[in-house]
Amino acid sequence: MRKATNFHCVVLAVACLAATAQAQSADGKTKTTYKWVDDKGVVHYGDSVPAEYSQREQKELNSQGLEVGRRQAEMTPAEAAAYAQKQKEELDRKNHDLFLVSTYPSVKEIEDVRNVRLDQVNGQIAAAEAYIASLTTRVEGLKQRSMMFTPYNTKPGARRMPDDLAEEMVRALSELRTQNAAVDTRRKERDTVVAQFDADIKRFKELRTSAAARLSDASRPKKQ
Repeated sequence: MRKATNFHCVVLAVACLAATAQAQSADGKTKTTYKWVDDKGVVHYGDSVPAEYSQREQKELNSQGLEVGRRQAEMTPAEAAAYAQKQKEELDRKNHDLFLVSTYPSVKEIEDVRNVRLDQVNGQIAAAEAYIASLTTRVEGLKQRSMMFTPYNTKPGARRMPDDLAEEMVRALSELRTQNAAVDTRRKERDTVVAQFDADIKRFKELRTSAAARLSDASRPKKQ
């Protein structure tokens, strides 16, 4: 079979495609027609793909020139990983859309769930802040006691700080740092919850609007 190699002759090639695709081999089987693009962007049709283009995207066409099959171009490991990630993200988005429309009957229900989550996080933050205030008071008291001993007390004859006081100071300061970090984490979590639910509400409205538009189109009388 001859190939139509001029891009501007695609229409002619498609017109001839029906006849060539229906051509049968000696054993009576219908030949397969392929479509591919060369290095210069020129579209080709043929009953086989040249070896130099075998790793590129190929389309299989029927006798009417309609695509009935496709072979994806071979990808590098990086391209394959990016493609797999894109597919996963698309699947996750579709699953989340399904979750939204099947779980919540209205925006108010989404807001109610958001508020419950925020109340929980805010409660944890409030409890941690109260504990931090208590720890801060404790640390300040320990600092005042430590001022009686060296190296904070520089007066001649000042005693060395007792080991138990030094250890208690270290533990209190460490716990204070830990709790401050925990509060920062909870505050970031609160911001994330707000952002996620804002996005969910926006997406839910889009899905409901889209569904309403499809329903309206379906109920509209068809023109004769």
